[in-house]
Amino acid sequence: MTLKGPSTATEPRPSGGEFARRIVVLLFGIVQVLIALRFVLLLLDAREANSIVKGILDLSQIFVAPFDGILRTDALHASGSTLDITAIVAFVGWTVIEAIVIAALNIFRREPG
Repeated sequence: MTLKGPSTATEPRPSGGEFARRIVVLLFGIVQVLIALRFVLLLLDAREANSIVKGILDLSQIFVAPFDGILRTDALHASGSTLDITAIVAFVGWTVIEAIVIAALNIFRREPG
C-alpha cells in the first residue's frame, strides 16, 4: 500500500479578464434584481411604510433616477398599483450598459490557444 502525498495538480483559475467579467455580471445582476423588485413591489401596491419595502424602493431609486424623464409618462396608476415605466426603461438601459461593458472586457481577454 502506497501513501500518496498532497496532489500537485491545481485547478485552473480564471484569467484576469474572465474574473473581471464575472464581477461585472454580478454587480449588474444586483442592480437588475433591485429594479425588478421595485417593479414588482410597486405593481403589487406594497406598503411603503414597511422598512424592507422602503429600503428596496430607496436603494433602487439610485439606479432608476438616471432614466427618469426619458419618456413622457413615467408611471401608470390604477387602483393603488403603479406600473413603473421608468423602472422598465432603467432595466433595459442597465442591461444594454452591461452588454457594452462585457463587450469592452472581451476585447482585452486573451484566450488560450
